[in-house]
Amino acid sequence: MNCHDRDKKAGARLPLSLSVLAAVLLCLIPWSGTAVAHGSVVDPASRNYGCWLRWGSDFQNPAMAQEDPMCWQAWQDNPNAMWNWNGLYRNGSAGDFQAVVPDGRLCSGGRTEGGRYNSLDTVGPWKTTDVGSNFTVQLYDQASHGADYFLVYVTRQGFDPTTQPLTWNDLQLVARTGKYAPSQNYSIDVTTTGLSGRHVVYTIWQASHMDQTYFLCSDVNFR
Repeated sequence: MNCHDRDKKAGARLPLSLSVLAAVLLCLIPWSGTAVAHGSVVDPASRNYGCWLRWGSDFQNPAMAQEDPMCWQAWQDNPNAMWNWNGLYRNGSAGDFQAVVPDGRLCSGGRTEGGRYNSLDTVGPWKTTDVGSNFTVQLYDQASHGADYFLVYVTRQGFDPTTQPLTWNDLQLVARTGKYAPSQNYSIDVTTTGLSGRHVVYTIWQASHMDQTYFLCSDVNFR
């Protein structure tokens, strides 16, 4: 996969000048071999994908500390969590997700990949995407792994992700899909009721090519 292909999906969301700069930066960064061809939720953006999307072309800008403090702490903790926004997965979970991903560590996939994504568990005011009671989760799969299924959860009303660590008991299942054939783009329609304000959408993607599971936090605001 060349750098243009790698940036194809995400770059389309940036102004042209930023897209070009981001593509150049991606070509210069030494991506890890495990994360070059995987994927993430791109809408509503997962935490690290959103941080890459907003700041990948300007990640050393000190203004981030005030404008986007949760992304700032993530970049400071480990920039590879953003450059490898598509590599937040665990192998060999055997479907027993709560056993391998403890409470408080859901957004890092249980501190997977040697702790690369630990900053994503940090409690605080992550940037949100506005959604309605009915919305669609869009996932980009660079390697066309396919999916045995997706599970989409939303936090219960009353949970405050700005002050509370995310636990399994805070989640309510709102969508469970069947199999998806290999592709690069997947859509999961979600219907909710009675939700307002800030929430976390938690997407579990069980890939089809092997026992590989992605654990993805997206911050949303129900209008």
